[in-house]
Amino acid sequence: MNAKVDSVARLSSKADYTIFSYGGKSIRFAAPYSLRRYLRVTKWHDGYMEVEADYGAGAEEDYIDLRPVLRNLMIDPKRFLKSVKKVEVSYA
Repeated sequence: MNAKVDSVARLSSKADYTIFSYGGKSIRFAAPYSLRRYLRVTKWHDGYMEVEADYGAGAEEDYIDLRPVLRNLMIDPKRFLKSVKKVEVSYA
């Protein structure tokens, strides 16, 4: 894989879960109950994301901090996220 592909993570949602995928791993955690889908990631900084999300009334700004989620899963956030340079919304 080239370096550009290796540095891009994916964000999506399914049912009641947010899904963050990177490096062949997917982390699922509870999403807000009214989330329909993520629209785009507007800012990424070492595990902290500002996103646009659809909660049924159009695009709204929201925030996701992956660091506490990763720590709760006993994953070192610095190590896991060190190569992530960009996060894209991706629904397959």
